[in-house]
Amino acid sequence: MTSKLFEPLTIGSFQTTNRIFMAPMTRGRADAERVPTEIMATYYRQRSGAGLIVTEGTFVSQQGAGWVNAPGIWNDAQGEGWRPVTDAVHQAGGRIFLQLWHMGRVSHPDFYGDGALPVGPSAIAAKGESHTPKGKKDYVTPRALEASELPGIVDDFRRAAARAVAAGFDGVEIHGANGYLIDQFIRDRANQRDDDFGGSIKNRWRFPLQIIDAVAGEVGAERTAIRFSPVGQYNDMADSDPVASYTYGAEQIAAKHALAYVHLVEAIGGMMHNADAPPIHPHVRAALGATPLLLNGGYDFASASAALEEGVADAITFGVFFLANPDLPARFEKGSTEFNAPDFATLYTNDAKGYTDYPAL
Repeated sequence: MTSKLFEPLTIGSFQTTNRIFMAPMTRGRADAERVPTEIMATYYRQRSGAGLIVTEGTFVSQQGAGWVNAPGIWNDAQGEGWRPVTDAVHQAGGRIFLQLWHMGRVSHPDFYGDGALPVGPSAIAAKGESHTPKGKKDYVTPRALEASELPGIVDDFRRAAARAVAAGFDGVEIHGANGYLIDQFIRDRANQRDDDFGGSIKNRWRFPLQIIDAVAGEVGAERTAIRFSPVGQYNDMADSDPVASYTYGAEQIAAKHALAYVHLVEAIGGMMHNADAPPIHPHVRAALGATPLLLNGGYDFASASAALEEGVADAITFGVFFLANPDLPARFEKGSTEFNAPDFATLYTNDAKGYTDYPAL
């Protein structure tokens, strides 16, 4: 079957086998110390036919953690635990980036043990619930970060990126989407600071751009990517002028770094779709120049092929499709109309069911 989805794409210093990428998806299969487990290596190896795999969000610090059994990469044991995953994917001919994650205000005191509050740009609680070790609980009002604390978080991202590359990852994707810490600084519903890190678009981008600078400086811009969700509403997020904000952000990124790619969650359907939002990707694409743009959210084979043919993106990332169909690129190439249905009841359980037991075609 003919489609640009099957063409290679240059990402940083390597070429992908196709443009059918696997989106990051939290699955909760790490152990209690947030160390990756053997079954995770199997899961990612099964999906190594993707042009690029982006792992589930992986915490850069204890402070940033806020999901039961999601992995980390802030200590040696966690870094070493990722090595079997990268080895398995590379042995199967795949490429893999680690997603770097800090949850910010949507963590919960139950994850810290000492009663500490989660942190955010401002002391504004998100509407919604946290899945804590003690069950579902309402999000709490976070503690507003002091400006003096931000360099330490920047360094957490830098050190996590270094540890990821040392563990064999081809690169890292900074999680700047879906209502987590970086997204909270960018968008003005969550960021109502009156210092150098809030107020104007320029100020709200200051901290995210410092993280990009630090990570790219540590592992190279060609191994550094970032994901945004300019109009996503998940975790009670919104922005008063996303076109202006993300155009500015993309211009600043392009002026300083030739990143591996920029990844936008701008869903055309499904749970992340915001029908009332303006399109952001044309503005970001124009500002980025030669930097590859990835789009995510609600795509199937036909809509993804059309997006590449029209030149609105360079690759498409698939989430739920890849979750239930480990051989997704092969199914697309064969023109298959048979796809496994995802079992949403097993998204965040702790064994093989609904994780590594989905059959190939």
